Amino acid sequence: MSSVVRLVAGMLLCAALAPQADAAASKKQPPYFGSIAAGRARMRTGPARTYPASWLYQRADLPIRVVAVFKEWRRVEDPDGTQGWMQANLLSERRTAVVRSPQPIPMLDRPTPGGHVMWRAAPGVVGRISECGNGWCRMDVKGQAGFVETSGLWGVDAGETLP
Repeated sequence: MSSVVRLVAGMLLCAALAPQADAAASKKQPPYFGSIAAGRARMRTGPARTYPASWLYQRADLPIRVVAVFKEWRRVEDPDGTQGWMQANLLSERRTAVVRSPQPIPMLDRPTPGGHVMWRAAPGVVGRISECGNGWCRMDVKGQAGFVETSGLWGVDAGETLP
């Protein structure tokens, strides 16, 4: 098989698979939480690179809420309520949360108010969350993990359950 034939066959295969990959990537229906995957990510005023950037985020893992989808663009909301458009490849479905309480929140050894305090997370700290239920989530901040009440976090809905 000549290299030209292989090239054309490869291009046709990619073209045939692209719509399936795009459909799989947009299965999740907004609104849903995710996070910024890139160390530098621009929020734009519209869903194309031709629109001006309104913000430059330099904090990977910052939680965002996806509120709309347009092709490879996502309209997102940040923890301060700012909304704009970001390319989907700059985002992740990894769940994170930011401490929104004005005071440090305790990170406990178990999801009960009587748990032993393992760590404290200051306002603005971002961590990865898992095992959410009954108003508690397990939060990991660079290897320091514990259970926190969801009322002090932005990035998880009240009553939300995560495995």
